[in-house]
Amino acid sequence: MDFTVRGGSSPARGIAVLAPAAVSGAAHDDAQSLLTHGMAIERQSHPAGYAAGGHQHVRLWARLVLPIVSAAAGLILALCTPAIDADPGASRAQPPLLATARAGVAAGQPVLPVTVTIDPSNPGRPVPQRFLGLSFEAAALGQLARYAGRGDLVKLLRSLGPGMLRFGGITADENVAWTDATTPRPAWASSVIGPVQMHAIGVLARRSGWNVLLTVGLAHFEPTAAAREVAAAHRALGPYLAAVEIGNEPNAYGNHGFRGLPWIAQGYEEEVGEYRQAIEALTPGVPIAGPDVSGSGLFAEWGEEEALSQTPALLTGHHYPLGCAQTPAPSIEALLSATIREREAHSLARYMSVANSNGIPLRIDETNSVSCGGVAKISDTFASALWAAGYITQAMAAGTAGINLQGNPANCTGYTPLCAPNPADLVEGRLRAQPEWYALLLSRSLVGDRPLPSTISAEGSPTEGSPAAGPPAESSPNLVASSFSGPNRSLKVVLVDDEPQGARPLKLRLDMGAGLGAALILRLTAPSPSATAGVLLAGSAVAANGSWGAPTRTESVATQAGTLALELAPDSAVLVTVSPRVAAPHRHPSRTRRLVNRSSARRQLSLRLRAAVTPPARTPRSR
Repeated sequence: MDFTVRGGSSPARGIAVLAPAAVSGAAHDDAQSLLTHGMAIERQSHPAGYAAGGHQHVRLWARLVLPIVSAAAGLILALCTPAIDADPGASRAQPPLLATARAGVAAGQPVLPVTVTIDPSNPGRPVPQRFLGLSFEAAALGQLARYAGRGDLVKLLRSLGPGMLRFGGITADENVAWTDATTPRPAWASSVIGPVQMHAIGVLARRSGWNVLLTVGLAHFEPTAAAREVAAAHRALGPYLAAVEIGNEPNAYGNHGFRGLPWIAQGYEEEVGEYRQAIEALTPGVPIAGPDVSGSGLFAEWGEEEALSQTPALLTGHHYPLGCAQTPAPSIEALLSATIREREAHSLARYMSVANSNGIPLRIDETNSVSCGGVAKISDTFASALWAAGYITQAMAAGTAGINLQGNPANCTGYTPLCAPNPADLVEGRLRAQPEWYALLLSRSLVGDRPLPSTISAEGSPTEGSPAAGPPAESSPNLVASSFSGPNRSLKVVLVDDEPQGARPLKLRLDMGAGLGAALILRLTAPSPSATAGVLLAGSAVAANGSWGAPTRTESVATQAGTLALELAPDSAVLVTVSPRVAAPHRHPSRTRRLVNRSSARRQLSLRLRAAVTPPARTPRSR
């Protein structure tokens, strides 16, 4: 888990930041005590035997509602270390711009003019085709496998295009074991998966077109069982098996009693090497991903060691902006704060520094709003959609290979893009789109596009390259702006206004350059940031069957001399897509004159014909 906190150094290159001093993230000074406190809360809230007895639906519901959360090792340590600047060679494109002082003005106040300048001449790497993804606990694999032939999951996944499903989390290490004809169920396992479930996941992958990133447990050191699980996954998934992770947040094993202290990256890599030998013996050539650490602050050690020891196909790590046991307690205001956006830019820079120096792609394979399964009235609200829209586009611009939003299909009050409202719907796979799902829909058209450098400027705020130190300017908005170069010379801009209700709307001027035509506007809105329903994208909601279609009547704005003007309300987001201006076909002057003459002749002929067929007006006779 990656918790963003105050502290650190200047922001990454290309981000205009003014960090409000009054806002803090996970401000606990004792990372070890917070770690212990967080895990105690998790385990005490779900005693042994919780899922036993009762109706089948209730047992299933209870089992999947288990918090199944990631271990909280390195809770504050991840971001209490000095932040590093973005690697200048990481990507030629700049990250999304963050203009980050609070406006804090009353409703009805005049709009705040803000200019976003886009440089289309210096694009970054294209956003990978399978950038978007979902992550679930290994304990949910069997349930989700059943949705290959029932429910709405296949349609929902297809609506996002190709993506990545990840199965892992704390249950991959602590609860779930592999079992087959030659592998008995171990005494420690509270649930199992086997060939039947793996085959069904293969069906789900083929029907949805989504790849699978699979985590095998390492906490209970069982390389033979893990090798058999990987072999079965390879048979069931074939080319849809993207990679295999060995262990979930292994950096926390020492704190959780799975390994003796001190427990360091070198010890983990030795055990990974033994697992890989067993896997290679049964299934040669399976791609490996890792080290799947809990936060970016640990990645300089653990990611570097993984890259040198294993040369994985994919580097992986987690990120949670808020901690379930942090002080002060998590809140919507903290989640959408400018400080969180700034710290997330630092976190991505730390991850990408290791990835780029080793030439290995990096995926944030587990992330969401608040750790430990989320917090009701924060993680299930529209605020989580605004946070997700901003973080997804930040990760795109930073050059990551993808992002997986963590979810639980049985818990609609925690963090999850999709969930079943009741036990009966859970069995049948009737899933409901939560607010965060709309952030994925908003972002899907950016896949394949190339990030572009952007600059935000507002009245009284610094422009790009200005010092970030000093008191924030009162008029600077809490705005995320991410720009992309699309197909056929189109431009796309995602703007997320995290200002609270009552703040001034933003009067945006987008400087895009000449040669562009009208812009298509898709707005992401809800009644309030705390709303759990009423979320709309372009005025439309996701239907009960999981489908979403763009409205027939869309909002559009014409560009004027290379600029576009529109307003953005507080606590809302917008996707702006601008296509090149369509030039009128060129005609030779003499041909044009001939066409004009022919048109005039036809018009005269039409008038004569009309006169011929029209009865003459009657003239009244005089008496």
